[in-house]
Amino acid sequence: KADMEQGLSGVKMALKILSEYYAKEDTAHASAQGAGAGIIGLLEVVESDFSKDLAEIVSSEETAASTHERETKENQVEKAAKTKDVEHKQKESAHLDKESSEMSADRSSVQAQLDAIMEYLSKIQQQCTEVAEKYSDRKGKREAEIIGLKEALQILESETALVQRRERRLRRRGL
Repeated sequence: KADMEQGLSGVKMALKILSEYYAKEDTAHASAQGAGAGIIGLLEVVESDFSKDLAEIVSSEETAASTHERETKENQVEKAAKTKDVEHKQKESAHLDKESSEMSADRSSVQAQLDAIMEYLSKIQQQCTEVAEKYSDRKGKREAEIIGLKEALQILESETALVQRRERRLRRRGL
């Protein structure tokens, strides 16, 4: 841009000097009047091209600068938003880690309680659940009971007989 401005000011100065030189009423340059007009016309075209190029450069630089500023602001906003997202996600992650550890601890204590309850339940079920005896076991117990009762009957009968004999003897003696 600086080179274009410097070149444009140089062309303008050359045009001014040549216009002043050929504008004089001096006859020394009268024969070169047509060549001077051609040079001045050429310099005017160069000035026009320089002005146009300079305007384009200025416009593109302003556009680039505004685009750069806009993108910089967008990037700053985006960076701030992402930084906040990271902070929130870190907080959420810490919160979830804490909840997870609490739930693991809760699960452990609940599992211990469940194990104790299941053990107690199995003990109670053993006590409360009546298991049907096998027929052979019942038959064996009944037979043993019958044998025991028969023996008791025999013992009682023999004792009764002894008691009755004793009573007879005592009666005979007069007691």
